Amino acid sequence: MPINVIKADGSTEEFVVSKLQKSLRRAGANRDEIASIVSEIEAIMHDGIRTQEIYRKAFELLRSSKAPVSARYSMRRALFGLGPTGFPFEDFLARIFEAEGYKTKTRVTLKGRCAEHELDVAAYNEKHSFVAEAKFHSRPGMKSDLQVALYSYARLIDLEAVSICSDDVCKISELMIVTNTKFTSSAEKYANCTGLTLLSWNYPKNNNLHDRIQRAGIYPITVLQSLSQTQKQALIKIGVITCKDILKEPQILKRLHLSSTRAEEVVKEATELCTQKSKTV
Repeated sequence: MPINVIKADGSTEEFVVSKLQKSLRRAGANRDEIASIVSEIEAIMHDGIRTQEIYRKAFELLRSSKAPVSARYSMRRALFGLGPTGFPFEDFLARIFEAEGYKTKTRVTLKGRCAEHELDVAAYNEKHSFVAEAKFHSRPGMKSDLQVALYSYARLIDLEAVSICSDDVCKISELMIVTNTKFTSSAEKYANCTGLTLLSWNYPKNNNLHDRIQRAGIYPITVLQSLSQTQKQALIKIGVITCKDILKEPQILKRLHLSSTRAEEVVKEATELCTQKSKTV
C-alpha cells in the first residue's frame, strides 16, 4: 500500500524509495550504507510522515558513521543558514561561478535604458557572461513564483546590451534567477518561454544547483558539524562563506577563540569535505 509523505510546503506525495536512495548516493554513501539506512527508514514509515522526519533520521544515521557524507546530505538545509539577509548566499553563488572559471562582481549597480538596477551577481569570462538574481529563502516550502520571473524579465529587457565589463562578450544577454529552494511551475513555464535561466536545488534536472555545488567542491561553512551556529554566523559576518575559505586562511579561526585542538578538528572536517568525491547523479 502506498505511503504518502507531507512535504515542507504542506503538500503530499507518495513516498518513493528511489528518491531517498538517490539523495544518499549523491552525498557519497556506498551501496551497503544506503541499503542499511533505507531499511531503517522503511521501519519508521507511516502514512502522513513528514519529509523533515525522514531527513532527520537519515542524517542521524549518516552522522554516526561518516561526517563528510552526512555534511553533503545536509547541504540543502545548510543553505538556509546563509541568512538572514541573503547577502552570504549571493557571495556563495559567486564562489561557485568563480570555480567554474568566471570572474565575478556582487551587488553591482547598472544603469539600464529606463532605470538603475542592482544586480546580485555579475559573472564573465572570455567566452560568456551573465547576471544573476539570487532569491534566498530562510526555510523550505517557500518558492520563487511567476512574479519573480516577470520582474526579472523586465530587468533583462531594460539592461539589454549594457556591459558588465569592458570586453565585447560582457553585454548582458542572459539573466539567471537562482534560488535555494524551488520555483513554481508557472515560473518555470514563463522562463522557458522568455529565455530566462532558472537555477534551483533540483532544477533543471541536470546541472542544477546541487550538481554545480558538488562539481565545484564549494560547500558553505554551515554544513560543518564541528562549529556551532553562533560560530558559523560569526565567520559569515567577516566574509568566511565556504569551507575552502577556511582552508585558504585557517588562522581566521583564531577569531572564534577556539582551542588548537578544536581548530584542528574544524580544518580536518573542512579538508575531508572538500577532498572526498561525491556523486552528481
